[in-house]
Amino acid sequence: MKILLTLCIALFGCAGQVIAATGHEAGEAAVSLTATGFGYASLALFVLAYVLVIFEEKTHLRKSKPVMMAAGFIWVLLAITYRQVGIPAEEAHNAIIHNITEYAELMLFLLAAMTYINSMDERNIFQALRSWLVSRGFSLRIVFWITGLLAFLISPIADNLTTALLMGAVVMAVAKDNKKFIALACINIVVGANAGGAFSPFGDITTLMVWQKGQATFGQFFLLFIPSLLNWLIPAVIMSFAVSKEVPEAMAEKVSMKFGARRIIFLFLATIVTAVSFHNFLGLPPAAGMMLGLSYLGFFSYYIKMHEKRSLEYDSPLGIAKFDGNPFDIFQKVARAEWDTLLFFYGVILCVGGLSQFGYLAMVSHQMYDGLGATYANILVGVLSAIVDNIPVMFAVLTMDPAMPLGQWLLVTLTAGVGGSLLSIGSAAGVALMGTARGTYTFGAHLKWTPVIALGYAASIYVHLLINKSLF
Repeated sequence: MKILLTLCIALFGCAGQVIAATGHEAGEAAVSLTATGFGYASLALFVLAYVLVIFEEKTHLRKSKPVMMAAGFIWVLLAITYRQVGIPAEEAHNAIIHNITEYAELMLFLLAAMTYINSMDERNIFQALRSWLVSRGFSLRIVFWITGLLAFLISPIADNLTTALLMGAVVMAVAKDNKKFIALACINIVVGANAGGAFSPFGDITTLMVWQKGQATFGQFFLLFIPSLLNWLIPAVIMSFAVSKEVPEAMAEKVSMKFGARRIIFLFLATIVTAVSFHNFLGLPPAAGMMLGLSYLGFFSYYIKMHEKRSLEYDSPLGIAKFDGNPFDIFQKVARAEWDTLLFFYGVILCVGGLSQFGYLAMVSHQMYDGLGATYANILVGVLSAIVDNIPVMFAVLTMDPAMPLGQWLLVTLTAGVGGSLLSIGSAAGVALMGTARGTYTFGAHLKWTPVIALGYAASIYVHLLINKSLF
């Protein structure tokens, strides 16, 4: 929070500088708009909205609401400012359409992915994995390693939030009242999920944005595998010495997957292949490939629904289907998508886009990338993402679009992805587990291990600079 306020003070202090600021597609304003009253007001609106986002857990105000409101008012102020300084009205129109297009691609991609995740959840895929782990009778130290490793391996396909919640449920089911172990295991899960998401375009929103912007190809993200692995492995090894070898009582929990579960997994993998093919071979947006893949699930969901209806009618003595719940319906899975998150992305993208038009991002880019150099600036991005959510930070970097080689784009992808592990509030995975393990996995419990996590953060950066030096 202090860094965010310091950044804003620096912006105000530099606001009188003349910079080619707006960077919109159709043309650039001759002077910076950062020194205008409406520019100051827009920046203040964004800071106020983000303060409300940070305190969402205390205020219970959904994070999408303040940023959506701030986005709307920022663009109102921008349009008025353009008229005052004589910039044609269509410039603001073209700029906001550009931002809405970027949001639409991101939203459709995530909507398809979330629908698949919700479908797999409804078919008991995650619950079956959880019950298998809980019933094995592993020691706490083995559970610590298994859940951390699975978090690292599952998050590149499923998002880090879903992965963290799944593994967190396993830990709490196994450990029950062992608060020390639950706290350590949750920290390990958060670090593992964030690290696993950093080397895959599907693992985190930031990697997805970098991929969709074309700053790295699908295969190039896997160059971050070893740095990401070390980012999780180093803290995990150190923390494991604090975990006992106690063997808790095994649970006789048994959950079976529902009809069609394995085929939905296959269809999800086919959807990923389709999205990658759209991007790599056809030059089309990955989101279009994801929506085609969603149609695979749509047709298969119809087959599941018909199968279940026939089964129930056959088993019913009156020939009437009596459902325990609703039949499988893909539109119910669409409705269960994280709409608060999706609308939050809308607000963030339009807020950052509006501030870019005022010239603030050009100013920050000058201060960071020209002043510090790309490597130190990208490392700072990771530290900022532990305090401020990595999504607006990464979108700001992509909007600045500093001239960097592939190695630097991979570096900022890595740091923005794993930097959130430094604090419990730095990633969606951490915030979610603080909610489910309330009072056990806390900000303070995570903070005690931040120096150890920072070792992994530093090691991942060093290894990336070493093994991928040809990309710089």
